Amino acid sequence: MADAGELTRRSPKRLRAPVIIARLDELYDGGVVELDWTTHFELLVATILSAQSTDKKVNEVTKQLFVRYPGPEAYVSADPEQVQREIYPTGFYRQKTRSLQAMSQALLERHDGQVPLTMAELVALPGVARKTANVVLGAAAPEAHIADRDAGIAVDTHVKRLSRRFAFTRWNDPVKIEGDLMKLLPKAQWPSASLSIILHGRRVCDALRPRCADCVVERLCPSSQLAGRRDLAGQARSMGGG
Repeated sequence: MADAGELTRRSPKRLRAPVIIARLDELYDGGVVELDWTTHFELLVATILSAQSTDKKVNEVTKQLFVRYPGPEAYVSADPEQVQREIYPTGFYRQKTRSLQAMSQALLERHDGQVPLTMAELVALPGVARKTANVVLGAAAPEAHIADRDAGIAVDTHVKRLSRRFAFTRWNDPVKIEGDLMKLLPKAQWPSASLSIILHGRRVCDALRPRCADCVVERLCPSSQLAGRRDLAGQARSMGGG
């Protein structure tokens, strides 16, 4: 890793990226999931529910949900309409109910009711996309995440925005952004990278009003408002952008 003291916002991204993530990891204790969970199954359920919702809302719902449905057997035998009512506040409740019940059935049939901790097995579960699998694997088993050849970096709206502001990528497509991040960061940083970026996006690097004066990596950021820089988050390229 480059000497952080020698880097500036104009330094090559391949040098800035590991230093920025290291500083964010230090600030946010290595990156933590703000979803409440105690078992791998609870983490998987909460992550599925978090799509198009907030962690705060999901945590409000799962407080009782985890008591009522402690494992996959409970979801498989549940009345779908009852589950829909339980998770309604998280949005997209019909689709999420289908995902939870199908995922639970698959766990029982393929994995004896246990959540597998490999990317290939996670993404093979109904309702579990690559972003969800990366979050679950990175939070539940960071060492397994690092060792897994199929694992990567979860990309959500915060990771998209900050990756562009940091000039780590010029793309808007999550797959291309993930690819750029994986090229820039050592694999040891992959489990924590998205978690720390997400926390920084929520707490400091707001979409509309980034608090650059409070940012620990402001000196390394090409989009710093303190330096009068243009916000690169608005300069994304589409899939057809060449």
